[in-house]
Amino acid sequence: MRAEAGESLGLQGPSEAREPARASVPTSGSASQEQTSGQSSVPRSGQASGPALAVLLGLSLSHLLNDLVQSLLPALYPLLKTGFHLDFGQIGLITFVFQGTASLLQPAVGLYTDRRPLPFSLAVGMGLSLAGLALLSVASAYGALLAAAALIGLGSAIFHPEASRVARLASGGRYGLAQSVFQVGGNAGTALGPLLAAFIVVPRGQGSVAWFGLAALAGILVLAVVGRWYAGQLAGMPRIPRKSSGAAAGPLSRARVVATVAILLGLIFSKYFYMASFSSYYTFYLIHRFGVPVALAQVYLFVFLGAVVAGTILGGPIGDRFGRKLVIWVSILGVLPFSLALPHVGLFGTVALSVPIGLILASAMPAILVYAQELLPGRIGLVGGLFFGFAFGMGGLGAALLGEMADHVGIERVYDLCAFLPALGLMAVFLPRLR
Repeated sequence: MRAEAGESLGLQGPSEAREPARASVPTSGSASQEQTSGQSSVPRSGQASGPALAVLLGLSLSHLLNDLVQSLLPALYPLLKTGFHLDFGQIGLITFVFQGTASLLQPAVGLYTDRRPLPFSLAVGMGLSLAGLALLSVASAYGALLAAAALIGLGSAIFHPEASRVARLASGGRYGLAQSVFQVGGNAGTALGPLLAAFIVVPRGQGSVAWFGLAALAGILVLAVVGRWYAGQLAGMPRIPRKSSGAAAGPLSRARVVATVAILLGLIFSKYFYMASFSSYYTFYLIHRFGVPVALAQVYLFVFLGAVVAGTILGGPIGDRFGRKLVIWVSILGVLPFSLALPHVGLFGTVALSVPIGLILASAMPAILVYAQELLPGRIGLVGGLFFGFAFGMGGLGAALLGEMADHVGIERVYDLCAFLPALGLMAVFLPRLR
């Protein structure tokens, strides 16, 4: 089942087009069909090439810069906890405000841009993240920290749905690969944030966060160029009114589609709730249990996040090759043996186990997102907003609840309990095979 890019832009096209996924240079007939369905002029080749590759790399770079800015917030938690005398519950609330803002607004942004694409909203979103970063660098009260977190979350809510749509438009038919290229930039930025915080912000203090505004400015420039390309693609596409509500094409009933989306969201809950234990509290776990210094704990967090980057790169192409369902199944349930072992090993074992956990778990998101896009081919923006938003929301809710739990039962007990979350990957057995 292939979703046409015209549908991803909210244009009605043949949702059940049966052309090969890896066709070579399109014939004039296929080019005509693409124009009729609102498809971009990017060749449907077996690999991204030409302008499409430049766009994908630009999106990946901007995603890196966007998530680099965002990852500074949790990377600063040890510094903020000491400087503002915060407890784990207050730390969790900061994460909840940031990720909750993104979670609530992303589906609405995606739904709106399905009908009215906004090419330059990408740069606007990065600008809001820049404003949040500037406020974070000068915040002197807990309320200001929450406001900065909300601004960064708002920027993320605007950025992700439209960027995911542009990645699909520039995919050349390699949807999994395109999502991996796009998402790996974000994972790389998330991995670099703690490392840069360890070597720049921790020794120089909160005010040095302002230097990272340069990364946000660079992201705005890149996204302005991407937005111009996107606007050009939109200008060459016919505006054909929708004839359907955007429900899934194919033999699946509406009830089955809803049930399948619920399963996918359940899998995202498992993935991101468990990931929250690492992104927000892994450094505290290492400091408390093994007595490592803050800077070294940030380096170990970088090791985990580096594995997440590698997993994201692999997840999309493997899904293109072997099918999304297999990747989704393995990428969540396959973490279980490692997550169960992690609370019972020493420092070296903990760092070593964090690598396969990050690698396997991260391969899920590109496959889940493309699977959902194929399930709902006419709602690409809504799918991006819903799934990125739900992921952010589960990360934020997980951080808040796990923070409260850590205050009451201890950080080590949190990892004992979270170890069982990947078992929810068993739900993947109920996913229908789409192709």
